[in-house]
Amino acid sequence: MHDASFEEKSTWIQLASIALALGGYFVIAGQMLRAGVDVLVAYVPVFVLAVVAIVAINVVGHVAIAIASRPGGRDERDRVIAWRAEHRSSWLLATGVLTAITLLVLAVPTVWVAHLLLLSLYLAELLGFATRLYFYRRGMT
Repeated sequence: MHDASFEEKSTWIQLASIALALGGYFVIAGQMLRAGVDVLVAYVPVFVLAVVAIVAINVVGHVAIAIASRPGGRDERDRVIAWRAEHRSSWLLATGVLTAITLLVLAVPTVWVAHLLLLSLYLAELLGFATRLYFYRRGMT
């Protein structure tokens, strides 16, 4: 049976916090966009709530795993896994940024550009955490 390291458990917590909190943000923001809310400042309270939720989930989750198991220091394997996962997910963020710049040139409203930037960051982080977990479970290829 696989005994997950502190770093792997931490990755699960980070993945869950981002998926739940920003996923919720995008559900609400999507409803707002469909309702015609085109002023970016209207999304700030929802975003702040999502960030607070991310922090809360991470704090509670990390305290729980620290109590349940003794945290070990990051070793070379953890660093390589993080680097490779970042390497394999960064293209998604770069694609979103370049697309956002193109949309700015085309004079697309900033509310859409901002959400595209946030969405590309969200998807890149999800992919990065999922890739880390894959490497922890299956090994690096």
